[in-house]
Amino acid sequence: MSAYQALYRKYRPQTFDDVSGQLAVTQTLKTQIVSGKLSHAYLFTGSRGTGKTSCAKILAKAVNCLRPDNGNPCNQCEACRAIDAGSCMDVLEIDAASNNGVDDIKALMDQVQIPPQVGRYSVYIIDEVHMLTQAAFNSFLKTLEEPPAHAIFILATTEKHKILPTILSRCQTYDFNRISIPDIVKNLREIASKEDIHIDDESLHIIARKADGAMRDALTIFDQTVAFCGNDVKYEDVIRNLNVLDYEHCFHLTESMLANDYPSALLEFDGVLSKGFNALYFVASLSTHFRNLMVAKTGSLDALLELPDSLKKKYREQADKCPLQFLYDALSVTVQCETGYKESINPRLHIEFALMKLCFLTGGEVSLRPVQTVSAAKTPAAVKAPAGGKSPAGGPAKAQATGSADSAAGTEAGPSDTAVQATRTAASSDAAGPDSAVLSPEKPAEGDNAAAAETARPARRRS
Repeated sequence: MSAYQALYRKYRPQTFDDVSGQLAVTQTLKTQIVSGKLSHAYLFTGSRGTGKTSCAKILAKAVNCLRPDNGNPCNQCEACRAIDAGSCMDVLEIDAASNNGVDDIKALMDQVQIPPQVGRYSVYIIDEVHMLTQAAFNSFLKTLEEPPAHAIFILATTEKHKILPTILSRCQTYDFNRISIPDIVKNLREIASKEDIHIDDESLHIIARKADGAMRDALTIFDQTVAFCGNDVKYEDVIRNLNVLDYEHCFHLTESMLANDYPSALLEFDGVLSKGFNALYFVASLSTHFRNLMVAKTGSLDALLELPDSLKKKYREQADKCPLQFLYDALSVTVQCETGYKESINPRLHIEFALMKLCFLTGGEVSLRPVQTVSAAKTPAAVKAPAGGKSPAGGPAKAQATGSADSAAGTEAGPSDTAVQATRTAASSDAAGPDSAVLSPEKPAEGDNAAAAETARPARRRS
């Protein structure tokens, strides 16, 4: 039994024409090879799975190919076969993540002086070059600026901002873009045909969307899907295997919202949670659905829908049923729900309340008018304290006067403010003790004691 080879390795691009989604890069490199105007240093930068290392290996083959074809390597000559097998001494691939010190760069500089053995150029591919230390970069500068005529350096990185400006200025920089969904779908369809795999466009779009612009990720997911489904791939199996939320949930929810049917919307949400989906991911999918409906409502924006034709048709049909104001308000509700989700104490209730608001945007039993506060009643007039310094309730006149002043300071204070003031007055009386509220006949007030003491002092002086 022969060892199985992963699809992303089996179908790695072998020529510049095989590279997907990087036409500007591949065309420039082919022109340089045909004209013979090669640079001594290249920097390939971009996100993962966009073809940086593949283009570096193709360039290494093309410059050493004995029979190049319009800038592409022939993949048949001795040099091309040796490079593919990894046995060519003229092409050296270095992982800077594990060889990032000054000693590693010094060893590389010594090897650069050796002329090529088979081809015309010695090509040095340094992957993840941003992992080199500061000292290693400085050691690399002089050789990179004035290398031997037979040496070509190809640097690849996902984090261009970490590379020294002095290194960047010595390289031709090529930015690799994220691969579009149509390009990924096209490549997957060709591979499925070669592998005799039956799969529909909806499933291919799900895989391409999951890959997030990386062709290697797309091929890995496709490989996993085929292992799960076999050679006859169904849409239902794909979404179950990849744990992707089906578009149908959002279509059903939108129909419930247009019909003001909030029970159906809540049951649909409960069904989504029972399948193990994250609640925040559900809200994000709903926001994307409303965005797609707004795009589908205008024919001039059709290019913004990266969906299969059958799904585009379905979006147009539902967009015709939705007023533009409803879509705008619905998108506003879902975006606010996403923003406040992490701060909510009860996340499920937070989302369910948003779904109920969505169901009443077009009318129904509940009006979504702004909540109005009930106008508070005016504070009753303060009661005058009788002579003798006591309030009608038996409290001191000072406490009553303070309460009246606080009431007058507020503007139309409600009954709740009066109750709070009364509570404060009662609490002050309780804290001070019973003697502060009612004067005992056996015990004089503190004020009377103070007056008697002041009278007694001059008497003692005279005596």
